[in-house]
Amino acid sequence: MAERPVVTAAPPRLGTARRRLIAAGLLVVTIAAGLGITRLPDSAASDIAGDALYTVAAYLFVVVLAPRWSPVVVGAVAGGWSVAVELLQLTGLPQQWGAAFAPARLVFGTVFDARDLGIYLTAAAFCALVDAGLRRLRSQNSSIPTR
Repeated sequence: MAERPVVTAAPPRLGTARRRLIAAGLLVVTIAAGLGITRLPDSAASDIAGDALYTVAAYLFVVVLAPRWSPVVVGAVAGGWSVAVELLQLTGLPQQWGAAFAPARLVFGTVFDARDLGIYLTAAAFCALVDAGLRRLRSQNSSIPTR
């Protein structure tokens, strides 16, 4: 009796629809966590956590919009957005917008803090590393020969 050949399947790509759906679900969870942090007493820890979650949300939002982009590109866009919003605070516009419409403070903040820039960039890099690692792991696991 002939032995069946080992079939190696090409690594399946995480479909864009599936990647988008996962990112959207994680975005909802991230926003909920960020809103929860706004209920905590104001401290350095809550500020840092909020800043990091802001960039995680930006990263996930970019994945929802462009699921085929590489983690490096998504991280650059999310980090760039976060830094740009922080620098915009130097103009005083976000403070005016927040006074006119309180939810705008959640998106644009109010007061510039240079420390936030490092937090944003670190969070964007962390997201890109985790995303790239998960992609690599999925690719390796899917290339295991099946019988």
